[in-house]
Amino acid sequence: MNEFRSVIFTDKAPQGRGPFPQALRVGQMVFVSGQGPLDPAVNAPISGTFSEQVVRTLDNLKAILAAAGLGFSDIAKVTVYLSDLRHVPEFNAIYESRIPAPFPARTLVQAGLRGIDVEIDVIAIDSRQASTERT
Repeated sequence: MNEFRSVIFTDKAPQGRGPFPQALRVGQMVFVSGQGPLDPAVNAPISGTFSEQVVRTLDNLKAILAAAGLGFSDIAKVTVYLSDLRHVPEFNAIYESRIPAPFPARTLVQAGLRGIDVEIDVIAIDSRQASTERT
């Protein structure tokens, strides 16, 4: 790994189940790997309603972004994977209550998720990093 790329890690979010980091900083961009409703303490899916799964997933994303010195307002692109598109209205209600406007660009698709109902990955921009790169 070179100095232009660095791994973001926090013990406040799940460790993942494969050969990938929680997030990767590349210049001013932070790419957060897909997060689901996993309990960080045991690195396993929570048992809960769809709403509880979305909240846990967003909490995991928030923790990883915080480890990068960022927050939800720094997100530029969101990709959402749902087990069933019938969950879209419920998802949108939670999303709108947690993600500040102006909302980031977003893709939402139905996917064959294993044992969970939601997964989200994001791309965030660190504007502080951009200003230091220009100096």
